[in-house]
Amino acid sequence: MNSEENKLAVATLAAGCFWCVEAVFQRLQGVERVISGYMGGHVDQPTYEQVCTGNTGHAEVIQLHYDGSKTSFEEILEVFFKTHDPTTLNRQGNDVGTQYRSAIFYHDLIQKGIAEKTIEELTKAEIFADEIVTTLEPATTFYEAEDYHQNYFNEKGHANPYCTMVVMPKLEKFKKVFAEKLKP
Repeated sequence: MNSEENKLAVATLAAGCFWCVEAVFQRLQGVERVISGYMGGHVDQPTYEQVCTGNTGHAEVIQLHYDGSKTSFEEILEVFFKTHDPTTLNRQGNDVGTQYRSAIFYHDLIQKGIAEKTIEELTKAEIFADEIVTTLEPATTFYEAEDYHQNYFNEKGHANPYCTMVVMPKLEKFKKVFAEKLKP
């Protein structure tokens, strides 16, 4: 991590397959770096294969480093909640298992409070037909995913049918709903 990244805020989110979440947040103004990885489990240095079994307790996450003067944690959560289904327990589409849970891994009590308030407001407004099941979990050790998972959609996604069927629609929705927040 360079000194520039030390000045950036950090958020860690789980919303299904990290390829999808990474591709969305890489395009959000103020986000300087997005890293795919694992958090929330009980195995040290888990591999993708181990996490995929659902037995390590980890979620596929993205950890993003962002400039708080260009985007806020509230705005990050707005994108998070509008680009995945926070009402399905341990699943996003065809991806099923605890590793695909919807979770906000808060780095401090301020993030926790903002996340609690956001969920409360979304619930009161009845934005979703079903109950929000997104978990709030304290950030623990972040394990960076293997190199081939990093920047996946941008480098390999167009040749991958999963990305064509799953990531592309999420990106299109993001671009439409958040046009004013896209990186130039």
